[in-house]
Amino acid sequence: MLFVYPAIFHKEDDAYWVEFPDLEGCHTFGSSIPETMEAAQEALSAYLLTLMEQGRPLAAPSDVSAFRPEDGFSSLVSCDIDQYKDTKAVKKTLTIPSWLNDRAVSMGLNFSKVLQDALIAKIQV
Repeated sequence: MLFVYPAIFHKEDDAYWVEFPDLEGCHTFGSSIPETMEAAQEALSAYLLTLMEQGRPLAAPSDVSAFRPEDGFSSLVSCDIDQYKDTKAVKKTLTIPSWLNDRAVSMGLNFSKVLQDALIAKIQV
């Protein structure tokens, strides 16, 4: 699930810090723009996931053009929370034909990986 929120980037000495006006208490920092953007994406993901896990509503993102900071710049920051959601593994038992098992084993296929890839492809269709 992709989310996009406006952020305000501030330069302070030789570093940057970023805040999300729509998300009280969501902020982070970095020593360069790329590092700060990466940290902002991670902070945004963690913040939104926490709200969702607690069953709290997500604030609607404001229009980024509403923010004109004097000591920095505004930008949109996106995050895909699917990569962080419930990554706990679940064991499944399945049955396949013997010939298919033999062929897959001889090819050195990772059954879990193949099943995950197939399920993801099927779900996204």
